[in-house]
Amino acid sequence: MVILGVGLFVVGCAKEQSTTWDSFKEPKTAEQLKQFVSEKEAQANAATNKMPSEFKTFFAAAKKGDWLSVSNDFENMRKRSHDFDHPGPNDERLQGVQWQAVKEVWGGFCAFCEGDEKYCASFSRDIINSIPTGSIYFGGTDPGRFLITAMQKSHVNADPFFTLTQNALTDGTYLDYLYSMYGNKIYVPAAEDLTRCIEEYKEDLERRAALGQLQPGEGVKTEDNRMAIAGQVSVMKINGLLTKIIFDKNPDREFYIEVSFPLDWMYPYLEPHGLIFKINRQPLSGLSDEIVRRDHDYWTNCVQPMIGGWLNADTTVEEAAAFAEKVFLRHNFSGFHGDPRFVQNAYAHRTFSKLRSSLGGLYAWRAQQATDASEKKRMNDEADFAFRQAWALCPYSPEPVFHYVNLLLSQNRASDALLVAETAAEFPSQPGIDVAQMQNLVDQLKQFQKTR
Repeated sequence: MVILGVGLFVVGCAKEQSTTWDSFKEPKTAEQLKQFVSEKEAQANAATNKMPSEFKTFFAAAKKGDWLSVSNDFENMRKRSHDFDHPGPNDERLQGVQWQAVKEVWGGFCAFCEGDEKYCASFSRDIINSIPTGSIYFGGTDPGRFLITAMQKSHVNADPFFTLTQNALTDGTYLDYLYSMYGNKIYVPAAEDLTRCIEEYKEDLERRAALGQLQPGEGVKTEDNRMAIAGQVSVMKINGLLTKIIFDKNPDREFYIEVSFPLDWMYPYLEPHGLIFKINRQPLSGLSDEIVRRDHDYWTNCVQPMIGGWLNADTTVEEAAAFAEKVFLRHNFSGFHGDPRFVQNAYAHRTFSKLRSSLGGLYAWRAQQATDASEKKRMNDEADFAFRQAWALCPYSPEPVFHYVNLLLSQNRASDALLVAETAAEFPSQPGIDVAQMQNLVDQLKQFQKTR
């Protein structure tokens, strides 16, 4: 039995609150963000077209550190942008270099407003410090893209590395934006690359559709008697083809990725690299004991200050569920040796949970590919540990819940899978979290147990 989960992880800004530079506890963080805003405004001003008045107002608020105005200004603009769903016509000014600069400033502000400053800073610092100078970095989630864009020394100058998002590569205006920054330093896909990737995917889609081999969530619709691409999974498959072009055309660069949506071609090349992944130049025959141990130890040390040191390889699902109910659901911190600030900030614990869940996905993939029983067990054990940590970091997040449930079912641990789902279903609805989805998962698992 395979339970299908969710796709792309995006942390939105669910609340608006007044924030100024004086509210930052760490002056260095505020100074970096000020520098970032100035760089992005200069980039927008340098564009050939005239700066719209809305953009000028937006940057004026950003330079003051006025988050409420930044958020309101952006919300008004996004209702007219082709990047977001809205009922009205698109404003053609909301694209290109200037619009990308606006989006990136908004994303950086959003992270620090919605997230906890301490964890936004540590997230950024750990990733930036782990990537060698001159590398190419793909940032997939909102934190993975916008925090790194804002907190590296210079996004425009690729200092210390080139920062892209794999999720926007099918947008030709985003490719133009990347070319305006990086085109004289690295290979950036051109319009013909995008067209070729779309056609390549459509041919493969038609072939697999005829064979009944489409993947869950892979959308197909018919327009004028022709098959057309639809859905997030399909868009990300085209993005995956474009990332492969960037990888192949820049052979002298090292590559790193923070995963939002899995890109199938990458799995054989990936190895854990702290919070993110390194994309190796050649496929790996397996993950060595040293790689696994390093990742295991890194995340044990990472998680301990957040939720305490109680979780280890021998911790049961029952113990993890009891912790989730006591600390995350009831906010009972008696005997708690972690950081209440982490538990009480949804942006923080969803961000780190997502990263650990993605790493667990690599181990689960390796276990599925393994032909040797001992290797399969080794990878499954690490996947279990990673998913258990991800679930403990955010017990209600759909991605670790569905990942962990699938793994437990593959190991004939249906009662543990049900406990994970039932615990997640106890949490109330909030932005991005559908209680009905969790309850449906519980019902499926109960029905599965009845039919066994």
